[in-house]
Amino acid sequence: MERKSNEAEIASYVGKLLRDNFGKGPSSVYVSIQEPYMTIYFRDFLAPMERVLVDQKEDMRVEETRDLLMQGLLPEIKASIRVMADIEIESFYHDWSLHNRSGIIVGVMKEVNSFEGRELEGYEEKAQVHDEIIRVSKLAEKAPENVDSCMLNDRTLVVLREGILVRIEKELIRDGFEEELKLTKRRLEKGLLHDHQFETILSAKVEDIFVDWDFNLDKSYITIIMKPN
Repeated sequence: MERKSNEAEIASYVGKLLRDNFGKGPSSVYVSIQEPYMTIYFRDFLAPMERVLVDQKEDMRVEETRDLLMQGLLPEIKASIRVMADIEIESFYHDWSLHNRSGIIVGVMKEVNSFEGRELEGYEEKAQVHDEIIRVSKLAEKAPENVDSCMLNDRTLVVLREGILVRIEKELIRDGFEEELKLTKRRLEKGLLHDHQFETILSAKVEDIFVDWDFNLDKSYITIIMKPN
């Protein structure tokens, strides 16, 4: 019961924070807490000016601006979650689906270090999902050195990949092209992920797929949002 109360309080807080900083907030926010992750999924989130830019095929400009704003907001969100739910978030990942008017924030709890060296809790399709993730990663860059995943609930699947960057990507990051690389990889990988067999594997309609990276740690999180049966 306490977890549900925390999820509702965080959802309300994040919705208001986005509205105050973007000029328009999401119509709905869904928070899921399942160690070692927290996801904050929001829908119907696109400001009027952003809609104009999206209509003009300027998606990357909108994403770049949002990424800059989020860099300032995430420390505030981390501090507020610590107060509201007594949860220490180690790192955040985020992504947008502008045409679906949706977005995700994935929080990795500080206690995640205690999970190192052992797999996350299993689910029936886990091996098939990992095979498909490896297949997509090979098309985009290279096979990950490690893959693990966690089904937070009946609509949220979080996948961790480690060791996926190739040498040319590392050089681009070293030369200061981190944001440009992230925006390009988002478009490429999400296109590949949507084209693959996750709906068949998971026996559910996929509503959204999100991807983000920590280039310094050579780590990436994929979040698949499904329509519950």
